[in-house]
Amino acid sequence: MGCLEGKVIVVTGAGRGIGRDIALLAAKEGGKVVVNDLGVDPEGEGADTGPAADVVKEIRAAGGEAIANGASVAEPGPAESIVKAAVDTYGRIDCVVNNAGILRDRIFHKMSVHDFETVIKVHLLGSFYMARAAAQYFREQESGSFVHFTSTSGLIGNFGQANYAAAKLGIVGLSKSIALDMARYNVRSNCVSPFAWSRLIGTIPAQSEAERLRVERMKAMGPEKIAPLAVFLASDLSREVTGQIFAARMNEIFLMGQSRPLRGMQRSEGWTPQTIASHALPAMKSSFYPLDRSADIFGWDPV
Repeated sequence: MGCLEGKVIVVTGAGRGIGRDIALLAAKEGGKVVVNDLGVDPEGEGADTGPAADVVKEIRAAGGEAIANGASVAEPGPAESIVKAAVDTYGRIDCVVNNAGILRDRIFHKMSVHDFETVIKVHLLGSFYMARAAAQYFREQESGSFVHFTSTSGLIGNFGQANYAAAKLGIVGLSKSIALDMARYNVRSNCVSPFAWSRLIGTIPAQSEAERLRVERMKAMGPEKIAPLAVFLASDLSREVTGQIFAARMNEIFLMGQSRPLRGMQRSEGWTPQTIASHALPAMKSSFYPLDRSADIFGWDPV
C-alpha cells in the first residue's frame, strides 16, 4: 500500500511541471487526485484544459484514480468549486497542495499595479481561497494537510520579483497561522520551497554569464525531485510535522529558518533617534543581513 492509500488530494497547477509530478506520484502512492490546472501561460493569460486532462489520462493509464479540473484558484467561488469537486467525486478531501502560480517579473520601479496585484491574487489569495475552502472539511473530520509552495525569492531575495517575493513570503505567514489555528483539529500546514526547472523559471531573464550558468544548473533539476517531499507532507507519514518550511533541490532537502530575535539592546531611560544611532546601531550592525539573493546562499552545484 502507498502512503496516500484512501486519501483524496487536490493539486493546483498540476497540468505541468512540479504540480504534474506531484499528481503522478500521489496517484502512484494510492491517492485519488483532483488535477487542477487553468492552463494559462507563464504570465497567467489564456486557458487550456488539455494539460490537466493529459495528466489524468496518464494517471488512469497507470491504474490510478483522478479527475481533471479547470477552475481558477484566484477567485473564491471557483476555488471552492475545486474542493467541492473532490468531495462530490470521492466523498472527502485529505490534502490541498497549493502549487498554482504565475510570474510577472519586472524591476520594481517599472512594476505596474496590475502586475503586482495579479501575482498576489494567484499565489497568496489563491492559497488562502483553497485553504479556506478545505478548512471546514478538515475541521469536521479532524484531519488534513496543507502543502503550500513558497520560494527563496521571498525567503531570501531576488531581483525583479517584488510581487512574487511578497506573495511567497505571505504564504509562509498564512501557513504558520493555519498550523497554529488548526492544530487542535489534527490539521497540518507546511511550506515547500522548490528548486526545479519549469516554464516559470524559464521566463526569468539571464543577463550575465553567471546567471546563464545558474540557468543551466537549474535545467538539471527536474520537477520529479520535488514530488517526494510534497507527497510525504500530504501523507500521514508527516503526522508530527506542521508549521515548517522545507526547501528541495535535486537530492537535497533543507529545513529553512524562521524569523527569531538575533540581538537585543536596552536603555533604562528609553531610546531617542540619536541614541539608536550611537548605541543600538553599532551593537546590531554586525548582525545585519546583507542584500543576498537566493543564488548567493545556494551557491554550490545541486547534489
